[in-house]
Amino acid sequence: MVLEYKESACSGCRACQLVCALSNFKEINPAKAALAIEGQFPSPGKYTVHVCNQCGACAEACPAEAIYLDEGRYLIDYEKCISCMSCVDACPNKVMMTHKNLDMPFKCNNCGQCVAICPRDALTFRE
Repeated sequence: MVLEYKESACSGCRACQLVCALSNFKEINPAKAALAIEGQFPSPGKYTVHVCNQCGACAEACPAEAIYLDEGRYLIDYEKCISCMSCVDACPNKVMMTHKNLDMPFKCNNCGQCVAICPRDALTFRE
């Protein structure tokens, strides 16, 4: 399944980022979300949501083969990851994430929490 967004439906509330960080890191910290929301200013009310489309560019760039395909989604094997951040540079959607308090990158694992919480159905899954 591929996570998709409807730009016209996003209100910029960032509930998706909060639930993502809470689900994956047990923190209420939008900076640790595996998706990004970009306000298109000066046009208020217009947002672009950057999500992982599971393209595999990160896996191709990984010299340690720490990123693998599992049931249509790419996951990171943190025991193999060497923290080189090649995957971050390779991501065309800029959603292979890093954070100043983390030594390793992280990405969307298609858990679906963001889709479930979005009050405007801006995020959906497509087969």
